[in-house]
Amino acid sequence: MKLWNLVFAAAFVSCGSLGGKLAEEPPPLVDMEEPLELFDEPQDEALRVALPTGGFTGIYVDDQAGSLDDLVQGGEGVVVTRVVENSPAAFAGLEAGDILLEAGPVDGPVRELKWSSEWRELELSTAPGTRLFVLFDRAESEREAEIVLEQRLDHDQRGETERFREEDRVGIVLRTATEVEARRGALGPGGGAVVVGMAQGSPWRGSGLRFGDMLTRVGDRDIAHPRVLLEAIAAASPDDRLRLEGFRDASAISLDVPLSRRGSELNEVFIPPLFSPESRADRSEWSVLLGLFGYEETKAAWEFTFLWFLSFSGGDADRLEELEEPDVGTSGERP
Repeated sequence: MKLWNLVFAAAFVSCGSLGGKLAEEPPPLVDMEEPLELFDEPQDEALRVALPTGGFTGIYVDDQAGSLDDLVQGGEGVVVTRVVENSPAAFAGLEAGDILLEAGPVDGPVRELKWSSEWRELELSTAPGTRLFVLFDRAESEREAEIVLEQRLDHDQRGETERFREEDRVGIVLRTATEVEARRGALGPGGGAVVVGMAQGSPWRGSGLRFGDMLTRVGDRDIAHPRVLLEAIAAASPDDRLRLEGFRDASAISLDVPLSRRGSELNEVFIPPLFSPESRADRSEWSVLLGLFGYEETKAAWEFTFLWFLSFSGGDADRLEELEEPDVGTSGERP
């Protein structure tokens, strides 16, 4: 019995480290291209300060992000971070910490707010003197207010752009559009997504997408933030196609694009002496008869063990699966 105990103990000790070699994240796409000339945002500050200033409410907002899902899909409303003293919003009773849920002209359509760019676009597109209806949340209680817009005297400070990577189904790198780029697409500052990187095997490259294209709509949704496009990619079914709209230089573009997925590859075959299961929250695994048969899986890799000494493992490759897609040109004119 003591000999068998030593054998079983050796099995657990020698094989306890096997699970650690499985990757827990997919590898970066090996064929991703990010042109150096697109690394920095455009130097368009002179154009920005020449744009119309729009209306002024005295409200400064930020995206509402109460969870990881909110970060991807947009939260319910936008949070007020500051209210300028003696501003229209201050007179209407708005305070920092309020969450704006809906807004629109008193005698016009009201829109639901999910992204801060949607509030800024409303300020920019609404004439001074207009009365805005606002539905907001304060301490989990919904309230209403009316704000009379004034003429904005100065531009806000220039916003910082961010980069977002998608390497699971498309192989693309996006940058937040500058205010000049966003307003060309009838979006508020912070809206729009500019293509600054693309994998050689990206299915969107073969469908006509190019570096520097600015995307403004996906399906029937405005891209009020690059995460809107990322959410549409993640939520699409394997056979779905997405309709993209945007601009290339001064011309409008419209593209119908497919989605791919990560390819799989066999990483190695080796013969370990023994096998034993390991329990972790970030992996699933099973074994039979002290490792006679075993299977372990993370979201990026897998491993199968047979008869203790034969093992196969594999997982996500560093490239997307190739799709047979004919080249598709661009169409559409600037609205």
